[in-house]
Amino acid sequence: MATTTHRRYAEIMRDVEELINNHITHQKKGTHGRSKLKLLVPSVGIFFTPLPLKDAFVYQDRQRFISSRRFVAPSFNDIRLILNSSQIMGLVREERIKLVTFDGDVTLYDDGESLRSSNLVIPRILRLLNSGTKIGIVTAAGYTNASRYYERLHGLLDALAGAVDQGNISQPELVVLGGESNYLFRFNTSCNHLLEYIPRDQWMLDEMKLWTEEDVTALLDVAEGALSECIANMHLQADILRKERAVGIVPRAGGQKITREQLEETVLVTQQVLEMSEAGKRLPFCAFNGIPISIVDSLRLLIQSFTAGGNDVFVDIGDKSWGVLSCQRFFGGIEGSRTLHVGDQFLSAGANDFKARLACTTAWIANPAETVQLLDELESHSARIDNGEDGSSY
Repeated sequence: MATTTHRRYAEIMRDVEELINNHITHQKKGTHGRSKLKLLVPSVGIFFTPLPLKDAFVYQDRQRFISSRRFVAPSFNDIRLILNSSQIMGLVREERIKLVTFDGDVTLYDDGESLRSSNLVIPRILRLLNSGTKIGIVTAAGYTNASRYYERLHGLLDALAGAVDQGNISQPELVVLGGESNYLFRFNTSCNHLLEYIPRDQWMLDEMKLWTEEDVTALLDVAEGALSECIANMHLQADILRKERAVGIVPRAGGQKITREQLEETVLVTQQVLEMSEAGKRLPFCAFNGIPISIVDSLRLLIQSFTAGGNDVFVDIGDKSWGVLSCQRFFGGIEGSRTLHVGDQFLSAGANDFKARLACTTAWIANPAETVQLLDELESHSARIDNGEDGSSY
């Protein structure tokens, strides 16, 4: 029974894989609107690489024994992990990965925690850096000074500095991009807190250079007003926190925890208010499905509301797509087909990793342990390719 089930699941995955390949063929010709997949799923976007779903299913079936289950059908998590594996395989089979970017909370470390020296992800990242892969940590945390990022990432930064001092890694290329796409710091052993601030004019995209402080202020003012109304209407025990390029609500100390439903309502209300405001009408505003809701060709300013994995809601200037694109540009113009973004928020309202799909390939993890497993899988599949295997048999 398991053999028959395995074969049928593999056939289904192969059918979907062929639909994607057909879409990629049309994509290269500029006719992706006519692909079979586009007709079946009108909202489908672009693919940076092929997705060998059949091979990925075979691989994950050996890990999770999906075909051996009699009563439980393939789950959401099964499909999510199969897609992750297929994306890894697609990347390493096409071209070697040049850049891996990570979210912070829930991806590299538990929510609200820091990246300590005992974290198992650290040696994996060091091996990536040693192989010449560039690393970007694209986080919602919007700090203007290196010390705050060092507090969150000290385990990795100290380990990397030690590896450089011992000669185990030479010229590692690691950056931290904070506030989604607002503050860039580069690893530098000669700097305090091991991070060097990079002025915006050295890494911002041309579109981002058109953003003015007047428009940023106007839009954040509208967002702050919407957030204040949500606090009043839902009697939230929360305070407004205004930053240079962000505004949000945080739970009041000793107050009642804000429920998930209240957080999502706050996100959606704030989005709608921004869309209907004059500032929102003047500026492009992207919702979480990656489709621009308001497209007016004045300034290329993107604002994203999100629940940052914790018990708060923020509106940031920019989003993860701008952050990843900025990392790609800073490292010399790395293509999306050679970049992987790893994050935990791709689904619900407030999914601030979703937009990264516009800039590169992505992997959706649920916790830091899955990030470790993903990097081990990346290393394993890369080794197979380096050893001359085609990677098509698992």
